[in-house]
Amino acid sequence: MISIRPSNQRGHANHGWLDTYHTFSFANYYDPRFMGFRALRVINEDRVAPGQGFGTHGHNDMEILTVVLEGALEHKDSMGNKGAILPGEVQRMSAGTGVRHSEFNHSAKEPVHLMQIWIEPEKRGITPSYEQKTFSTDERKNTLKLLATREPDPKNGAVKINQDASLLTSILETGKSVDYTIGKNRYAWLQVARGAVTVNGKQLNAGDGAAIEKEEKLAIANSGSTEAEILLFDLA
Repeated sequence: MISIRPSNQRGHANHGWLDTYHTFSFANYYDPRFMGFRALRVINEDRVAPGQGFGTHGHNDMEILTVVLEGALEHKDSMGNKGAILPGEVQRMSAGTGVRHSEFNHSAKEPVHLMQIWIEPEKRGITPSYEQKTFSTDERKNTLKLLATREPDPKNGAVKINQDASLLTSILETGKSVDYTIGKNRYAWLQVARGAVTVNGKQLNAGDGAAIEKEEKLAIANSGSTEAEILLFDLA
Protein backbone atom coordinates (compact mmCIF):
# COMPACT_ATOMS: atom_id res chain seq x y z
CA MET A 1 0.00 0.00 0.00
CA ILE A 2 1.32 3.40 -0.99
CA SER A 3 -0.31 6.45 0.62
CA ILE A 4 0.72 9.73 -0.96
CA ARG A 5 1.25 12.86 1.13
CA PRO A 6 0.87 15.69 -1.42
CA SER A 7 3.25 18.62 -1.22
CA ASN A 8 0.45 21.19 -1.15
CA GLN A 9 -1.14 19.55 1.90
CA ARG A 10 1.96 19.90 4.08
CA GLY A 11 2.14 22.44 6.85
CA HIS A 12 3.60 25.74 5.64
CA ALA A 13 4.99 28.86 7.25
CA ASN A 14 6.78 31.82 5.66
CA HIS A 15 8.60 33.92 8.23
CA GLY A 16 10.36 36.05 5.60
CA TRP A 17 13.81 34.80 6.52
CA LEU A 18 12.56 31.19 6.48
CA ASP A 19 10.12 29.54 4.07
CA THR A 20 9.35 26.10 5.48
CA TYR A 21 7.15 23.10 4.70
CA HIS A 22 6.37 20.42 7.28
CA THR A 23 5.51 16.89 6.16
CA PHE A 24 4.59 16.04 9.76
CA SER A 25 3.29 18.11 12.68
CA PHE A 26 5.95 20.59 13.76
CA ALA A 27 6.09 23.92 15.63
CA ASN A 28 2.77 25.75 15.07
CA TYR A 29 1.55 23.20 12.52
CA TYR A 30 -0.42 20.38 14.10
CA ASP A 31 -2.38 17.61 12.42
CA PRO A 32 -3.08 14.49 14.50
CA ARG A 33 -3.16 12.42 11.29
CA PHE A 34 0.47 13.32 10.53
CA MET A 35 2.57 12.99 13.66
CA GLY A 36 5.31 11.03 11.91
CA PHE A 37 5.71 7.61 10.35
CA ARG A 38 7.22 4.77 12.41
CA ALA A 39 10.41 6.27 13.95
CA LEU A 40 10.47 9.08 11.38
CA ARG A 41 9.24 12.18 13.21
CA VAL A 42 10.13 15.24 11.08
CA ILE A 43 10.77 16.04 7.43
CA ASN A 44 11.08 19.79 7.02
CA GLU A 45 11.90 21.39 3.68
CA ASP A 46 13.49 24.75 4.47
CA ARG A 47 14.63 27.71 2.43
CA VAL A 48 16.75 30.14 4.44
CA ALA A 49 17.19 33.67 3.07
CA PRO A 50 20.67 35.15 2.52
CA GLY A 51 22.27 36.42 5.70
CA GLN A 52 19.73 34.67 7.91
CA GLY A 53 19.56 31.52 10.00
CA PHE A 54 18.44 29.65 13.08
CA GLY A 55 19.76 31.14 16.32
CA THR A 56 21.25 28.98 19.04
CA HIS A 57 18.67 26.53 20.36
CA GLY A 58 18.62 23.16 22.06
CA HIS A 59 17.60 19.58 21.28
CA ASN A 60 17.64 16.33 23.18
CA ASP A 61 16.84 12.66 22.50
CA MET A 62 16.57 12.97 18.72
CA GLU A 63 18.62 11.83 15.72
CA ILE A 64 18.84 14.90 13.46
CA LEU A 65 19.92 14.59 9.83
CA THR A 66 20.51 17.60 7.57
CA VAL A 67 20.76 17.30 3.78
CA VAL A 68 21.54 20.50 1.84
CA LEU A 69 20.16 20.63 -1.71
CA GLU A 70 21.39 24.10 -2.69
CA GLY A 71 23.64 26.68 -1.05
CA ALA A 72 25.73 26.32 2.11
CA LEU A 73 24.58 26.16 5.72
CA GLU A 74 27.03 26.89 8.52
CA HIS A 75 26.66 24.81 11.67
CA LYS A 76 27.97 25.51 15.18
CA ASP A 77 27.22 23.44 18.27
CA SER A 78 27.98 23.07 21.95
CA MET A 79 30.16 20.00 21.24
CA GLY A 80 32.64 22.29 19.47
CA ASN A 81 31.74 21.36 15.89
CA LYS A 82 31.77 24.16 13.32
CA GLY A 83 31.65 24.20 9.53
CA ALA A 84 29.55 24.46 6.39
CA ILE A 85 27.18 21.77 5.14
CA LEU A 86 27.21 21.67 1.33
CA PRO A 87 25.16 19.87 -1.34
CA GLY A 88 26.16 16.20 -1.42
CA GLU A 89 26.88 16.13 2.31
CA VAL A 90 24.86 14.65 5.15
CA GLN A 91 25.19 15.82 8.72
CA ARG A 92 24.10 13.67 11.66
CA MET A 93 23.69 15.08 15.13
CA SER A 94 22.60 12.73 17.92
CA ALA A 95 21.18 15.12 20.51
CA GLY A 96 20.96 12.56 23.33
CA THR A 97 21.23 14.17 26.77
CA GLY A 98 21.25 17.62 25.18
CA VAL A 99 23.04 19.77 22.64
CA ARG A 100 22.74 23.38 21.51
CA HIS A 101 23.44 24.53 17.98
CA SER A 102 22.86 27.24 15.40
CA GLU A 103 22.59 27.16 11.59
CA PHE A 104 23.24 30.17 9.37
CA ASN A 105 23.33 31.16 5.70
CA HIS A 106 26.33 33.44 5.26
CA SER A 107 25.72 34.11 1.56
CA ALA A 108 24.80 37.68 0.69
CA LYS A 109 22.83 36.60 -2.38
CA GLU A 110 21.92 32.90 -2.42
CA PRO A 111 19.29 31.16 -0.29
CA VAL A 112 19.91 27.75 1.25
CA HIS A 113 17.53 24.91 0.35
CA LEU A 114 17.71 22.00 2.77
CA MET A 115 15.89 19.01 4.21
CA GLN A 116 16.00 18.55 7.95
CA ILE A 117 15.00 15.14 9.28
CA TRP A 118 14.34 13.95 12.81
CA ILE A 119 14.31 10.27 13.72
CA GLU A 120 13.38 9.11 17.20
CA PRO A 121 16.29 7.18 18.80
CA GLU A 122 15.89 3.63 20.05
CA LYS A 123 17.31 4.66 23.44
CA ARG A 124 17.09 7.91 25.36
CA GLY A 125 19.84 9.65 27.27
CA ILE A 126 22.81 8.75 25.06
CA THR A 127 25.95 10.87 24.87
CA PRO A 128 25.57 13.55 22.14
CA SER A 129 27.67 13.01 19.01
CA TYR A 130 28.18 14.40 15.51
CA GLU A 131 29.20 13.24 12.03
CA GLN A 132 29.37 14.85 8.59
CA LYS A 133 30.21 13.02 5.37
CA THR A 134 30.36 13.81 1.66
CA PHE A 135 28.80 11.73 -1.14
CA SER A 136 29.71 12.65 -4.70
CA THR A 137 27.13 13.14 -7.45
CA ASP A 138 28.46 10.03 -9.20
CA GLU A 139 27.91 7.96 -6.04
CA ARG A 140 24.27 9.05 -5.98
CA LYS A 141 23.40 9.09 -9.68
CA ASN A 142 21.01 6.40 -10.98
CA THR A 143 21.54 4.20 -7.93
CA LEU A 144 20.40 4.15 -4.32
CA LYS A 145 23.20 5.37 -2.06
CA LEU A 146 23.09 4.68 1.66
CA LEU A 147 23.57 7.89 3.68
CA ALA A 148 22.67 6.86 7.22
CA THR A 149 22.04 3.57 9.04
CA ARG A 150 22.32 1.97 12.47
CA GLU A 151 25.30 -0.20 11.54
CA PRO A 152 27.46 1.52 8.92
CA ASP A 153 30.70 0.03 7.69
CA PRO A 154 33.71 1.45 5.83
CA LYS A 155 32.39 0.08 2.53
CA ASN A 156 29.22 2.14 2.50
CA GLY A 157 30.60 5.20 4.29
CA ALA A 158 27.24 6.08 5.84
CA VAL A 159 26.79 8.02 9.05
CA LYS A 160 25.52 6.15 12.11
CA ILE A 161 22.06 6.71 13.57
CA ASN A 162 20.83 5.26 16.83
CA GLN A 163 17.70 3.61 15.46
CA ASP A 164 16.81 0.60 13.30
CA ALA A 165 16.35 2.79 10.23
CA SER A 166 18.25 3.70 7.09
CA LEU A 167 18.26 6.72 4.78
CA LEU A 168 19.11 6.27 1.11
CA THR A 169 19.19 8.79 -1.72
CA SER A 170 19.30 8.82 -5.50
CA ILE A 171 19.68 11.38 -8.27
CA LEU A 172 17.79 9.95 -11.24
CA GLU A 173 18.47 11.19 -14.74
CA THR A 174 15.60 11.42 -17.21
CA GLY A 175 14.35 7.96 -18.12
CA LYS A 176 16.36 6.20 -15.39
CA SER A 177 15.03 4.05 -12.56
CA VAL A 178 16.11 2.17 -9.43
CA ASP A 179 14.61 -0.82 -7.61
CA TYR A 180 14.53 -1.47 -3.89
CA THR A 181 13.51 -4.55 -1.91
CA ILE A 182 11.84 -3.93 1.42
CA GLY A 183 12.55 -6.49 4.13
CA LYS A 184 9.78 -8.52 5.76
CA ASN A 185 7.79 -6.57 8.35
CA ARG A 186 9.47 -3.32 7.37
CA TYR A 187 8.14 -0.02 6.08
CA ALA A 188 9.38 2.78 3.86
CA TRP A 189 8.85 6.49 3.31
CA LEU A 190 9.74 8.13 0.00
CA GLN A 191 10.27 11.89 -0.18
CA VAL A 192 10.81 13.71 -3.48
CA ALA A 193 13.32 16.53 -3.02
CA ARG A 194 13.18 17.73 -6.64
CA GLY A 195 11.82 16.57 -9.99
CA ALA A 196 9.16 13.92 -10.43
CA VAL A 197 9.10 10.13 -10.06
CA THR A 198 6.76 7.20 -10.11
CA VAL A 199 6.89 4.56 -7.38
CA ASN A 200 5.24 1.30 -8.39
CA GLY A 201 3.34 3.32 -10.98
CA LYS A 202 2.12 6.07 -8.64
CA GLN A 203 3.11 9.63 -9.54
CA LEU A 204 4.98 11.83 -7.05
CA ASN A 205 6.18 15.36 -7.69
CA ALA A 206 8.63 17.62 -5.87
CA GLY A 207 7.66 17.93 -2.21
CA ASP A 208 5.40 14.89 -2.25
CA GLY A 209 5.97 12.03 0.16
CA ALA A 210 4.61 8.49 0.36
CA ALA A 211 4.07 6.11 3.26
CA ILE A 212 4.77 2.57 2.04
CA GLU A 213 3.68 -0.62 3.76
CA LYS A 214 3.02 -4.20 2.70
CA GLU A 215 5.06 -3.71 -0.49
CA GLU A 216 7.89 -6.16 -1.12
CA LYS A 217 9.60 -4.23 -3.90
CA LEU A 218 9.73 -0.65 -5.09
CA ALA A 219 10.31 0.43 -8.68
CA ILE A 220 11.22 4.13 -8.64
CA ALA A 221 11.51 5.87 -12.02
CA ASN A 222 12.16 9.43 -13.13
CA SER A 223 8.89 10.51 -14.73
CA GLY A 224 9.84 14.10 -15.61
CA SER A 225 11.98 16.00 -18.08
CA THR A 226 14.67 16.99 -15.57
CA GLU A 227 16.76 15.19 -12.95
CA ALA A 228 14.91 13.93 -9.88
CA GLU A 229 16.32 13.60 -6.37
CA ILE A 230 14.73 11.37 -3.75
CA LEU A 231 15.17 10.40 -0.12
CA LEU A 232 14.12 6.86 0.81
CA PHE A 233 13.71 5.79 4.45
CA ASP A 234 13.74 2.09 5.39
CA LEU A 235 12.02 1.76 8.76
CA ALA A 236 11.27 -0.95 11.32
